[in-house]
Amino acid sequence: MQKIIILITLLFVLFIARIIFLADTGAESIFFDLVKATPYGDKVGHFCLFGLLTLLLNWATRFRQLGCYRWRPYLGSMLVVVFVVLEELSQGFFPTRTLDITDLLADAVGITVFSIISFWLQRIQQRSRAC
Repeated sequence: MQKIIILITLLFVLFIARIIFLADTGAESIFFDLVKATPYGDKVGHFCLFGLLTLLLNWATRFRQLGCYRWRPYLGSMLVVVFVVLEELSQGFFPTRTLDITDLLADAVGITVFSIISFWLQRIQQRSRAC
């Protein structure tokens, strides 16, 4: 099962990389048309894409946590945070992109919500192993 989760995670990372590449180059895409046609589509997209990436990475890393004093964030969540911040900041270098703090906020909310879902999923897996 773990290998399937890792494969799905890798495929999703490639999907996100493709979307970022298309956006950086100003290319057209059905995804961009869908985002434009949906109210708050850009923010919903950021929330869902990076939230789901958070969940998948947390699951793929077997919910490994980092030790930061009393705070123990998931490794996958922290990797997504670093990636999102770097990706958003890089938008300042592309004429086809706009650096937008509200995109970063939507990313942060998605990462937080899906980190909580990761916590619940981890507990469910732990209970099922205990039985």
